[in-house]
Amino acid sequence: MTESHVADPAAESAGEPASGPAAPAAALRPHAETAFAEELAALAAADDRPRPARWRLSPWAVATYLLGGELPGGTVITPKYIGPRRIVEVAVSTLATDRALLLLGVPGTAKTWVSEHLAAAVSGDSTLLVQGTAGTAEEAIRYGWNYAQLLAQGPSREALVPSPVMRAMAEGMTARVEELTRIPADVQDTLITVLSEKTLPVPELGEEVQAVAGFNLIATANDRDRGVNELSSALRRRFNTVVLPLPETAEAEVDIVARRVGQLGRSLDLPPAPEGFDEIRRVVTVFRELREGVTGDGRTKLKSPSGTLSTAEAISVVTGGLALAAHFGDGVLRAGDVAAGILGAVVRDPSADQVVWQEYLEAVVRERDGWKDFYRACREVSA
Repeated sequence: MTESHVADPAAESAGEPASGPAAPAAALRPHAETAFAEELAALAAADDRPRPARWRLSPWAVATYLLGGELPGGTVITPKYIGPRRIVEVAVSTLATDRALLLLGVPGTAKTWVSEHLAAAVSGDSTLLVQGTAGTAEEAIRYGWNYAQLLAQGPSREALVPSPVMRAMAEGMTARVEELTRIPADVQDTLITVLSEKTLPVPELGEEVQAVAGFNLIATANDRDRGVNELSSALRRRFNTVVLPLPETAEAEVDIVARRVGQLGRSLDLPPAPEGFDEIRRVVTVFRELREGVTGDGRTKLKSPSGTLSTAEAISVVTGGLALAAHFGDGVLRAGDVAAGILGAVVRDPSADQVVWQEYLEAVVRERDGWKDFYRACREVSA
């Protein structure tokens, strides 16, 4: 006989759960070191190569974690980045030196993704993060103050609030600065002393924080952001720049989109993406052709819209389509589920991009074999 659970009105009226405290909710997006903890542990156990000071893994193991592979015991490491192996090797080797790493590329080339996984594999902690914006202040990179303690006691170690960069320096960890070129130029230059002298002065206390072995910094920046707050030559010299390219082939991009959509879908309880693999291929094809200004067969020149049409945007379109299919369809990804998302990604400037999109629909999509359903769906949302 099973025990039944009856709601307790008194508990409900008091605002307490009827059956005791609820279990902690799962994070919508766990940090890399949490989501891939088993893979990192397996790599650490199998890794017998030299490790730089305070690194959790050897450079070889860090590269294997990002690129994927199979360990001697049979554990499969899933690829986190699909692209040229040499790019990952150069990035990992840079972090093993005293030069900081700058990941550069157009929006959507997985700069943040690579940055997070590098920090997780090297330091076991990807959360020492400064998110760059136009409003990022110097305190976000250097340190701030607990003003209640500052007023009560004056400047002291207890009143000082370390930034993620200061913590990384003191603990020999990897710090991350996202969207570096969005940060005002005078705030950017706060990093010069940190990266060249490996020290962060605290003049209010007459002290300084010196970086210990293991400290390094990964920054990301978009090619499209040049001219917003371009890096000074003095700061750029402190970085080794690695450019992350767009996927070389359509097959590689389809693979990236399918893998990432599968990961996101599982966390959101959406239906498996393979059932809509044809739609993923269509989304990637449309994005690549409009991005490159020519059809896949090279026969028709196209106008390109103002947006980037990146791999990240393709992932977003397909994930949104899966949500539509799951909640308002039969669970299978179809043309009608992705059409609105594609329109939103392509037509950023209504006056110019709408013309580009209509020309592409009529000249390419309409005439392509097997794309009639896609054409009708796109025409319906474009009307």
